[in-house]
Amino acid sequence: MAETMIHPTALVEDGAQLGAGVSVGPFCHIQSGAVIGDGSQLMSHVVVTGATRLGANAQVFPHAVLGCEPQNGKHTGGPTTLEIGTNCTIREGVTMHSGSDTSRGRTIVGDHCTFLAYAHVAHDCVVEDYVTFANNVMVGGHCEIGHRAILGGGSAVHQFTRIGHHAFVGGLAAVAGDVIPFGMVIGVHAHLGGLNIIGMKRSGMDRKEIHAVRHASRMLFDRTKPVQDRAKDVKLAYAESKAVADLIDFVTTDSKRAFCTPLIKSAKDTREDNGGEQ
Repeated sequence: MAETMIHPTALVEDGAQLGAGVSVGPFCHIQSGAVIGDGSQLMSHVVVTGATRLGANAQVFPHAVLGCEPQNGKHTGGPTTLEIGTNCTIREGVTMHSGSDTSRGRTIVGDHCTFLAYAHVAHDCVVEDYVTFANNVMVGGHCEIGHRAILGGGSAVHQFTRIGHHAFVGGLAAVAGDVIPFGMVIGVHAHLGGLNIIGMKRSGMDRKEIHAVRHASRMLFDRTKPVQDRAKDVKLAYAESKAVADLIDFVTTDSKRAFCTPLIKSAKDTREDNGGEQ
């Protein structure tokens, strides 16, 4: 069994639980109640507060702060948690807050996630597996980030927003609406600029399913009917597609936010799309 290593300058409080093979570097502070999974490496100046559970084989870089109280005025100070899965990479200056006692009470991060420098996960968020946050990504409270989503550098996500699985958020985008699964959004405020085809291919998604989602998304947002009405038509048209079913489940689920939709094209843009024909 691998030996646990604690640097002499680190402070590990009584009541903290460290698994086998954990490495705690210089000037780290692990508070009572925190749980650090087997094989995790905390490099230096890392703070892990009580009621934070960090899964096995995490790499946590200098000055990351995990599990502090939520930045939520409704929080009354009750016990809440931050739960981080296995095999996560958490780079310099990343912050993740615990849940709030007037909401979910838990902030949840899945397995195999990557958080680049100075990214932030706010209170009561749910981040699923294989998600990537680039540098300086800011995600507000109560957000839900689906598996294999990628958030580009400097992007900001409004509280209560949902980012569907396999979605891509462009760098510096301000996202104030829900992003459909497989969607790619860009701009301030972000609009739906297509689908994350590259991410879909990288995940091993079947070519037939990719084509189905491409056609279904065009049908869904064609503006001849409200999205909810078009969702029924899309569901019937692509009844055999699991990926399209995910898309329809997402848009028909109650949400506190509107959807990110494509920009309305001008007549000039439409003519150009049609090869100059009117």
